[in-house]
Amino acid sequence: MNPPSSSKAGGGPFLLFGALHAAALAAVWVPWFLGLISPEMALSPSSWHAHEFLFGVVPAIIGGVLLTAAPNRTGHPPPAGWPLTMLLAVWIVGRLGLAGSAALEPLTVGLLALLFPVALLAVAGREFLLTRNGRNLTILTVLSVLVGAQGLFHWEQWRFGQSAYGTRLAVAALLAWTVLEAGIMPGIAGGRRKACGPSPPQVPSSRVDGAAKGLGLLALGIWIVQDEGVLNEHLSGALLLAAGLTQAARLARWRPRHAPSGRSVAVLRASCAFIPAGFLLAAWASLGGGTAFNAAALHAWTMGAIGGIALTVLARTAVGHSGPAPMASRLTTGIHLAVAAAACARIAAALDPQRTMLLIPLAGALWIAAFLTFALLHGRRSGRWASGTVRPATPD
Repeated sequence: MNPPSSSKAGGGPFLLFGALHAAALAAVWVPWFLGLISPEMALSPSSWHAHEFLFGVVPAIIGGVLLTAAPNRTGHPPPAGWPLTMLLAVWIVGRLGLAGSAALEPLTVGLLALLFPVALLAVAGREFLLTRNGRNLTILTVLSVLVGAQGLFHWEQWRFGQSAYGTRLAVAALLAWTVLEAGIMPGIAGGRRKACGPSPPQVPSSRVDGAAKGLGLLALGIWIVQDEGVLNEHLSGALLLAAGLTQAARLARWRPRHAPSGRSVAVLRASCAFIPAGFLLAAWASLGGGTAFNAAALHAWTMGAIGGIALTVLARTAVGHSGPAPMASRLTTGIHLAVAAAACARIAAALDPQRTMLLIPLAGALWIAAFLTFALLHGRRSGRWASGTVRPATPD
């Protein structure tokens, strides 16, 4: 019997809708931010944009990965039929609730938006109970923090008209996940080595990894509450600087130069490089560089690191990622590079506001092109799998 594809498994629709929504939110936000359109929403352009990326796109991708991997981890079939349809429906309802927020009470908008992450948390909790797998517990913790961050986001919107701590908490939770689970990079590189023949082994975990994790988590905690003056600006800056340098050292220790030449390794390394870059930009902001560097750090982490790694996870899950990592084609490499270039353009726009009218549309166009192209490729592949013309690889 052929193993199920990600399109036939429960995660396929969420991978597709997550990619489509990532493209759609940029297509709406860029002209809205530039004043070319004015949708009737209770949220500002930046607040809606942040909410739909952190609490719309990212949970959909996490859900797609969870539902695709569930059969191999638990031995139980993924959701299908009406349970899958209902799960997808509550995700869509959350998006429609935000779109119609001008006509709804804030409490109603918040409850509609929270339906999907709570349902996904229940699915992740069931998987953890079935497997008792530590990695599943990490996902469960991240989803729990995201639910709390989303609730805080809506409370801040209701009380103050904008969210600071809810947004930062969500970004920090996702970054903490990447910091703690950074073994994804050696794993992909290792897959390339096995596929291409013997080569020197990866550098094992050491004190550098421990220092990078500890300083990274501590610095993210300080970054969330930096407005409260928990530490003075210079101490906060020093901590963020130390976290950035140790993250860079950790990334360098992965030594992709020792692996066979492979685009799949290079594009993921480029995405991971935005993590230390964000810490260094945030450090410079605390050390006197100005608020523009805080905005640049936020976009390095969200568009560069979270967006780039999310796209990598999307691509690997859609194809099926057990065993050796799949070779990246020129097109998929171009998609990843487009996301990295979009992040660089957005960072440059934060640091050079005079070129906003050029750099923001450029960043948006690159982002849209990347995720829309992935969605088209995934939809085409899903159709070919459904017709039986392609035998898919087995997902994790």
